[in-house]
Amino acid sequence: MFSRILIAALLCGVIGLEREFKNHPAGFRTHLLVGIGSCLMMILSLYGFEHYLEDHKAVQFDPSRIPSYVISGIGFLGGGTILVKGATVRGLTTAASIWIVAGLGLIIGSGMYILAFFTTIIVLMCLIFLNRLEKYMYVKKTRRKMKVVVNSNKSSIDEVIQRLSTYNIKTNSIVMTSSRKDREGNVTFYYQLDININIHSIGYEKLELVLKEIKEVEKIF
Repeated sequence: MFSRILIAALLCGVIGLEREFKNHPAGFRTHLLVGIGSCLMMILSLYGFEHYLEDHKAVQFDPSRIPSYVISGIGFLGGGTILVKGATVRGLTTAASIWIVAGLGLIIGSGMYILAFFTTIIVLMCLIFLNRLEKYMYVKKTRRKMKVVVNSNKSSIDEVIQRLSTYNIKTNSIVMTSSRKDREGNVTFYYQLDININIHSIGYEKLELVLKEIKEVEKIF
C-alpha cells in the first residue's frame, strides 16, 4: 500500500513540477496532492471495506463507485485554474493535467504501475515538446504574405518601406516589374514589394486602409 502512495507522489509530482516551472496557477503541490488523494480513494475502494463485506455476506459492493466520484469531483479544481480575459482563455492545459493526475492516482492505487509510468511519459512529452511545436505553428499561422505594386515616381521606394514599417509590416523583397515614360519624358518605375504581416497586430481590413492611405501604392494582391 505504501509503495503505491509513493509511486503516485513521484509520477504526479513530476507532472506538477513541469507546470510549476512554467508558473501556472496549479503547480507541484496541487498535482502531488491530487495524485495522492486519488490513489488513497482507489485503495479505500479496493481494500477499505473487506472486513465489512466478510461480516455481511449478503451485501454487494461496487468498487468503481468511489473512483467515479473522484473523476467527477476533480472538476472544481480544474475550473479554478481556467482564466478568461476577453477572447483569451488560459489554464485549460493545467486543468487537463490535474484531471490526468487524478486518473494516474487511481490506476496506481489499483496496481497498474506500467500503465502509469507509460502515461506519465506521454503526458510530459505533450506538455514539453508539443508546447514548442504549437508556438512554432502559431507564429507561422499568424504570418501572411502580400504583394504590393508601388509607383516610385510619386515618392522614393525607401519612404514607402519606412511608412509600412511603422505598422509592423516587414518588406521581404523588392523587384522592379516595369517602367513607363510619359509624353513629357518622365519615367515611372513600378516595384513589386513582397511584404510580411502579422494578422494579430494588424487585421486585413485595417491593412487595406493603411495601404490605401499610401498614394504610391497602386495594386494589392
